[in-house]
Amino acid sequence: MKSLIKPSDHCFDDFISPMSNFVFFEDPRTLTELRPIFVNHWVPSTIGNGVSAGGTIQLMAVQFRAALSERLSIIGVKDGYIWDNTDGTLDTLLDEGWAAISGGLKYNLIRNTETGTLLSGGLTYEMTTGSDKALQDVANGEFHLFGTAGQRFLDGNAHYMTAFGWRVPVDGFAQSESVHWSNHLDVRLTNCCYVVTELTWWHWTDEPATAAAAGVAGQDLFNLNFSGVDNNDLVYQSIGGKYKPNGHIELGLNYEIPLTDFQDVLLRRLQTEMIFRY
Repeated sequence: MKSLIKPSDHCFDDFISPMSNFVFFEDPRTLTELRPIFVNHWVPSTIGNGVSAGGTIQLMAVQFRAALSERLSIIGVKDGYIWDNTDGTLDTLLDEGWAAISGGLKYNLIRNTETGTLLSGGLTYEMTTGSDKALQDVANGEFHLFGTAGQRFLDGNAHYMTAFGWRVPVDGFAQSESVHWSNHLDVRLTNCCYVVTELTWWHWTDEPATAAAAGVAGQDLFNLNFSGVDNNDLVYQSIGGKYKPNGHIELGLNYEIPLTDFQDVLLRRLQTEMIFRY
């Protein structure tokens, strides 16, 4: 009897996975893997329209991906547990608890092993399964429609990835709508070590019609029930590194900072991760 879950596509083992915007920046390859992630996220002292905040938020999560065929895979991109160590008014709104669960399907549309070109598309749905205290069980969930691409350069010693996504809540009266564009560039320094920089742009296209005008949305981990975010732009850049001794193990460290005056809830972020790939 043939196994339902297939191995990863190892024809692109010279690539490494993106790190920043980890819930929504999807690798275009067809993969079977477990990806534990730990995030330490620093919050600005004031967010939105003068809401007092500060402190930190921690997340421990485990993503998974499972190849069902050479081109089709099921993906689990959001889960885990959130610890709240924030200050000010934000601390009265947020407490620790389970993150919402988000998963879906990804399909590889273009796969050229000679040119090192990849293009995939997919759809995920975030279920209302998280904790109210952690501001996760909001309204009726949301959809994320995305496209993601990758290209090999310099005989596999450099790679570029880009992804565009549209985040659409089921209930537009309770959550905001946004789009993102994420970009990744890596250079391989040795057989195992890579240096990585990534740039992400978020743009909020719509906001809850009946919510308080706090002017904060929640970036990637949250989608808060606040208005005053319509047409806001958040751009942030990261620098990091990956250690990849073979096609089955990948370890990464990544540091992010905002580049725009509008920071939303991001002062800075440090992320560590491991990937165990079949």
